[in-house]
Amino acid sequence: MSTENNKIKIMRVAGRKLAEIMQELEEEIRVGLNTLELDKLAEKLVFSSGGTPAFKNFGQENPYPATICASINSEIVHGIPRQDKIIKNGDLLKIDVGMKYKGFYADMARSFIIGQASPEAKKLMEVTQQSFWEGIENLKAGRMLSDYSRVVQKYVEDNGFSVVRNLVGHGIGKALHEDPQIPNYFNKKYPDLKLKEGMTLAFEPMVNAGKFGTVLDTNDGWTFRTKDGSLSAHYENTVLITKDGTEVLTKI
Repeated sequence: MSTENNKIKIMRVAGRKLAEIMQELEEEIRVGLNTLELDKLAEKLVFSSGGTPAFKNFGQENPYPATICASINSEIVHGIPRQDKIIKNGDLLKIDVGMKYKGFYADMARSFIIGQASPEAKKLMEVTQQSFWEGIENLKAGRMLSDYSRVVQKYVEDNGFSVVRNLVGHGIGKALHEDPQIPNYFNKKYPDLKLKEGMTLAFEPMVNAGKFGTVLDTNDGWTFRTKDGSLSAHYENTVLITKDGTEVLTKI
């Protein structure tokens, strides 16, 4: 078996296992649960599946301290789980989780409505998820990466929301974050490239209900929030590029 085929075989297994972990986390989400409890469960599930957490201790100067990112409402990404961060009715919760398995990585994120949320929150979550599927629908080997970015941006903006500009998707494989950077909007500053069969990429729309501006929490150095305090949603999958289309690896 070639090295490339072995990579894809392992990443298929890793992606399926990670999707099963996300499903188990979803079943536990409820009002009154603190996000540190979710994190402890996620770590247990990752290890029991034969993997290791991808996010924990990621980064050199300020290592990320948890297995998952748990971001609520105006938090866009990288929210750190804490005992005093308690899930409430009406919250829009984002869970991002990654796993290393047999030398390769898988990465995914989902947004969840908790209890009775606002119509805006529901629409935001649905548009963010659908923008991912719209974006990858026509991708295959030979298409340009910017084909994804253009479609996502148009779909999101046509629905009255905005695409986060300074946070992007990424290549994934032997490292959690590999080239290329994958913006969810079109900008010439990002190098475009022709997609090749066998590429594995993490596409992850991050969408704000208000404007696209962000602020970084200087206290923890990780949590990004919307600058205007509006809601934000996140949806991510690890995707394989094939000659005929795409294969979403982080699904059951």
